[in-house]
Amino acid sequence: MSSIHPLSLGFRDARREEAFAAASVARVRVQGVAAIAVGMFVYLLGGVLDHWFVPPEMAQELWRIRLTVLCVPALVLVLAFSPWFARAHDLLLALVGLAAGLGVIAMQVALPVEISNHYYPMLVLVTFYTYNFIGARFIHALLVDVSLFLGYNLIFGVLLEYPPHLLVAHDFFFVSANLIGGAAGYLAERQRRLLFLHESELEEERQRHLIRSLHDPLTGLPNRDLLFDRIGHAMAEAQRAGELHCGYFLDLDGFKAVNDRLGHEAGDEVLREVARRLRSAVRASDTVARIGGDEFFVLALDIGDRETACALARKLLDLVAAPMPGLPADLPLGTSIGLCLFPYDGMSVSGLIHRADEAMYRVKSCGKGDFAIADELRAVLAR
Repeated sequence: MSSIHPLSLGFRDARREEAFAAASVARVRVQGVAAIAVGMFVYLLGGVLDHWFVPPEMAQELWRIRLTVLCVPALVLVLAFSPWFARAHDLLLALVGLAAGLGVIAMQVALPVEISNHYYPMLVLVTFYTYNFIGARFIHALLVDVSLFLGYNLIFGVLLEYPPHLLVAHDFFFVSANLIGGAAGYLAERQRRLLFLHESELEEERQRHLIRSLHDPLTGLPNRDLLFDRIGHAMAEAQRAGELHCGYFLDLDGFKAVNDRLGHEAGDEVLREVARRLRSAVRASDTVARIGGDEFFVLALDIGDRETACALARKLLDLVAAPMPGLPADLPLGTSIGLCLFPYDGMSVSGLIHRADEAMYRVKSCGKGDFAIADELRAVLAR
């Protein structure tokens, strides 16, 4: 099924339609303001015809109609610089075209048939103006011009009983203007929307590739590259704001036995479950990354103090050590954690990870299942 409705040209996906409107509003605002300024000038310039065709006693009535009609584009011109325009610019611009067309019809009603014929071409200009210049959507311009066509024939064909040959001639040019102007407006908008759709799909594909390149395919966690980038940002923020952050290097205990005994599929499910548990333990602003086979890293921002950092380490230990579905009781799983608080003098991304890694290995050498803080002389017992 096509992504674009064949008549309205609206995207079938409401979110994409909203994105297109947001991306188009700046261009439409500039185009609309320019078109309104030009349109108001041309509308006023039409008063020059009064000197040759309109009796002096009727000229005042025509100017009253013109100035009343021009209140609509003047109001839209003011709204173009307000938040209202972003929400309803399509309807506002279509309203300008509708007001212009109704004004021409009102002037023709006020004039005798032999004089009004000189003013009718302005209605053809309004048709092209609404489709091709004002910046309204095609479907709104179509509704405006069809309404003007029907109203014109109702007023002059039924109520005022214009000569049939004159009404047919007017209808011919009116319909021709709609076909030509409407086709041009339709194709132009369709091309803009197809281009936007193509660019959006390319950007979405680029984002998918970027996400895949920065995330672990098994667990969906950020990988080493994305982790390094976030640690770099955290270090810069720590130096600027003086906040205390903490990095946690986790290495699973007993994972090799799971792989050897239950197979790699079971091992993969264990890694996914560990990833879910670690994510549940931290805030949305923190980062949980997988940086190796059974190695994870948690970056906790604005941890507050050393005691809070140790409390989170204990929480992580308990979560990983909790019974895991599908694992026999004689295959316990745990983790050893190395902590590194920062900022510290001479810190670097690789240095931070190295310090946390060293602290983790110190725990491994002391019996596993605990945590240690980098640069402290002894392991901090978790229990």
